[in-house]
Amino acid sequence: MTDTVYDNDALQQKAKDHLWMHFSRQSTMETSGVPIITRGQGHHIYDVQGREYFDGLAGLFVVNAGHGRARLAEVAAKQAEQLAFFPIWSYAHPSAIELADRLAGYAPADLNRVFFSTGGGEAVETAFKLAKYYWKLQGRPTKHKVISRSVAYHGTPQGALAITGIPGMKEMFEPVTPGGFRVPNTNFYRAAEMGAPADDLEAFGLWAANRIEEMILFEGPETVAAVFLEPVQNSGGCFPPPPGYFKRVREICDQYDVLLVSDEVICAFGRLGHMFACDAYGYVPDMITCAKAMTSGYSPIGATIVSEKIYAPFAEGNTSFYHGYTFGGHPVSAAVALENLDIFEEEKLNERVLENSPLFRAELEKLLDLPIVGDVRGDGYFFGIELVKDKETRETFDDDESERLLRGFLSKALFDAGLYCRADDRGDPVIQLAPPLTIGPAEFAEIEQKLRGVLTEASNRL
Repeated sequence: MTDTVYDNDALQQKAKDHLWMHFSRQSTMETSGVPIITRGQGHHIYDVQGREYFDGLAGLFVVNAGHGRARLAEVAAKQAEQLAFFPIWSYAHPSAIELADRLAGYAPADLNRVFFSTGGGEAVETAFKLAKYYWKLQGRPTKHKVISRSVAYHGTPQGALAITGIPGMKEMFEPVTPGGFRVPNTNFYRAAEMGAPADDLEAFGLWAANRIEEMILFEGPETVAAVFLEPVQNSGGCFPPPPGYFKRVREICDQYDVLLVSDEVICAFGRLGHMFACDAYGYVPDMITCAKAMTSGYSPIGATIVSEKIYAPFAEGNTSFYHGYTFGGHPVSAAVALENLDIFEEEKLNERVLENSPLFRAELEKLLDLPIVGDVRGDGYFFGIELVKDKETRETFDDDESERLLRGFLSKALFDAGLYCRADDRGDPVIQLAPPLTIGPAEFAEIEQKLRGVLTEASNRL
């Protein structure tokens, strides 16, 4: 296929005049333009001027099967020609039915019912509304509150925003939907600062889980509907669960009649080496929210997968869940998802992640010899590198220093070095990596070398 030739100057001007980017400072585009990505192939992306970059973030934790999969484009075109669109409002179509069956087959235990949306935020919004409605149908209407973790991101719709634990992302939209409460996350590197056990990972995990019980008791079990947790928390920099954490959380939720929602928008579909990441840590939630890599980004989709217990009140009588989205379960997206999941199975991508994850971690841990690197953490093909001002004291950067380091230097320097990843300061400053699942040891070494060069320069600047 011949590459399309683009006029960079014309595109930059049109973007400056009309494009409102997401989660971005428009002033940056006004003054210095925006990187324009025109093509992807495998684990590489290419900009409008033909420069090549290593996609170290799989787009945005999305393109797990890699870029340029012609078969996914072909199945999308074939489905669009046959049936481009029809809603699943009182009707159905084969691709949505087949995908629901496929997802239920992957999900643990009796999570058999699939409610489609078009993205992760909508999937979380669905779970929040469903949790509140479920308890009303059980004759317990006061159970409407939800608990999540500090610095956790769960989406931007008004309901999902109430679950998101990042104050700086919420204050400009207040008052948000009431009922969201926060507990400590599982950042063992910062355990001492939380007043938690800092020398015993398992003890720290139990401490963190017990803070959920403490919050339920403080608010009153009769008022708490659900707990929303990511298997590995994204925001703040890849916090994996300590051993025993989710076992204890499940016990707490069962004891106080609280639903457990596993928010797997990032972690599902191979990111941790399993179709659903709850299987990686041995717990069964009441609901799973997922999206992103279900299609590897080739078409948008999301889903909330629920247990038979939650579905039961809707299975008979006149009860309906008055909630939905025009494009939920879209025929093209569902067909692409089925083909994408075929690729996962044919190429054994989950097995690849499980086999190679220790090698990826070992390569990144080489960076711990740099004075600016405080911690390397994560799981599967999902890692965070926390940056510190003082390695001995673990002192972090103040807001101005973080601004200069992340936005003023690191983000651009990493991109200029040919690595697209994420420099994030929603918690302490971190660099996040979540590459396509198709890469292996040679690419791990390439990522480490690119990071080493830029982080060495960052250390020198300090």
